[in-house]
Amino acid sequence: MEINAPGSADQPQNHSKRNMLPGLLISLVCVLVLFFIVDWSQFWQALKLANYPRVALALSLTLVWLSVRTFYWRSLLQDKANFKTVFFTVNEGYLLNNLLPFRLGEIGRTFLLNRKANLPFFFVLSTILLERTMDLILAVCLLLSTIPFVAGVGWAKQAAISTGGLILVIFGLLFLFAQQRERFLGFFKKAQTRFPWLEKLGGQSLDPFFNGLAILTEPRRFLSVVLWVILNWTVGILQYHLFISAFFPTAQWLWSVFTLGVVSLGIAAPSSPAAIGVLELSAVAALSTFHLDSAIALAVAITIHLSQVVITGVLGSYGLAKDGENLFTLYKQAQSLQHQKS
Repeated sequence: MEINAPGSADQPQNHSKRNMLPGLLISLVCVLVLFFIVDWSQFWQALKLANYPRVALALSLTLVWLSVRTFYWRSLLQDKANFKTVFFTVNEGYLLNNLLPFRLGEIGRTFLLNRKANLPFFFVLSTILLERTMDLILAVCLLLSTIPFVAGVGWAKQAAISTGGLILVIFGLLFLFAQQRERFLGFFKKAQTRFPWLEKLGGQSLDPFFNGLAILTEPRRFLSVVLWVILNWTVGILQYHLFISAFFPTAQWLWSVFTLGVVSLGIAAPSSPAAIGVLELSAVAALSTFHLDSAIALAVAITIHLSQVVITGVLGSYGLAKDGENLFTLYKQAQSLQHQKS
């Protein structure tokens, strides 16, 4: 029986608390900025005067967006899990991200699909890595395609170029890993003979991880993934446009595309669970570039945010209950894996 050294049980908790601080501080700063720049009487007036039939239509599109998202991830999974299983796992992941720090929902849905569909853990994890990478590529593309038509957004251009460069490097490395799979595995096996601890680090996980990346070397399947991700983001643009036009009747499509791009990059930054404050400030900053009232822009952002949290929360809670899972167990499992990696 292994006995922990005194205080060792407290170390992971203290480490987690320290890691949480930057994200919490970022969210707190965003909330404080919004508090001071927004005219709150105008904000409440905007909520009263909103076009709620249009908001309802935008809400209904959330189910369409989630369904397309399911097909998107299912394509990355090489159709090795059925639609229903993947659909509820997607929502469970969003629920966990809204409640837990460090985007542990991504690791949580890896655990869940690993159990429900009997798929290797690192195979599922590699598909999530691909999914997030492609999402960020699309977000950068949206920003770069709209920046020429938006005046005075040098900050957005710099953010898009910097993020785009980093994401292209990551995507290039993943493609190289997929193309040179046997060479990397051979190199790792040779390294194991010299450094036996490497076996514990990744000996059993590399094969399923590379299996998940194999889609990058299959043109037909990869084209299917690309089409699904484009459709997913197209639905997202339409949904954002409906939300924005519910508060700004003369809304232009440019506003929707640019705002979605800014918000998508904004919430990629560290923050509190559910990106509280970060999503709102990102949307307000994006809409303010078009000289729109910040109070009404905040009403748009909060409506978008609440709709996502509530709908995925309901579907995710149902999925967890149906699967007999609970948040505490998933949090502990995801947290322990994170500690092993750090």
